[in-house]
Amino acid sequence: MKHIVLALALALVVTAAPIPAKGKPGDIKGTTLDATPDNLAATWSRAHLVLPAALAGGQRWQGVAAEAPAVAGKAPLVILLHGSSGIAPAVKEFQVWLADTFNLASIAPDSFAIDGRLTYDSPVSIDIYERVHALRLAELEYALTASNAWAWVDRTRIVLAGTSEGAVAVSRYAGTQSAARLIFSWSCEANYFVNGPRPGFGGKEPVFNAISARDPYFSPQNPWNKDYAITGNCAGALKGNPNASVFVVDADIHTILNRADVHQATSDFLRNVLKP
Repeated sequence: MKHIVLALALALVVTAAPIPAKGKPGDIKGTTLDATPDNLAATWSRAHLVLPAALAGGQRWQGVAAEAPAVAGKAPLVILLHGSSGIAPAVKEFQVWLADTFNLASIAPDSFAIDGRLTYDSPVSIDIYERVHALRLAELEYALTASNAWAWVDRTRIVLAGTSEGAVAVSRYAGTQSAARLIFSWSCEANYFVNGPRPGFGGKEPVFNAISARDPYFSPQNPWNKDYAITGNCAGALKGNPNASVFVVDADIHTILNRADVHQATSDFLRNVLKP
């Protein structure tokens, strides 16, 4: 396994990164952020499952988990937490890549399956962000429990993955059911998005972090972070971990799941961890 490697194909030019917005900053829609049994069950019932061809009778399968074909044998599972845009095309594309490249099954719980689920256009208050993070962590823990019903899942090779909002929960998970974590587009640092990073991974747990050098949300270039001493990646949180890898992309975009260089770095990490 690698030590922390900052894959600096970086010409670290300090340029102002644009702040993307879906609507007016500070806008909030919906009210629900409660991790009730019904709400958590909804995130699982509408989760997006992708099975590789090897597990699905010779042809890749994707759709709602309840409609999945029977699976025999044992296989790893990636539990993937989407970002604040929900199960967007980039999330599904990444799941297909996992299936086709590694024969990995993956499931993405749908946080927006919750009726009236609160959505936001950053920046909003840290109190709201923290309620979101608590809900996402509950969704992750629910998925770990619900996936026990699948006899085909190799419980020793469960990978937790998340992007942006979803990556906060993956980082904070303090349980022991993960063989590795993939943290995309999140920096594991105190910034405008959290009241503290509170990483839950152990000092030797395999962790992979990939993020843009000038990420429009979590880098020092974002003016929302002006009051924080940040680097813009998880290297500080992973310092001393011999099984961690940090890949910093020379870019100013937020969603990097499906870049060729990120795929390659993720591949290298997963091959070391899962030894397919």
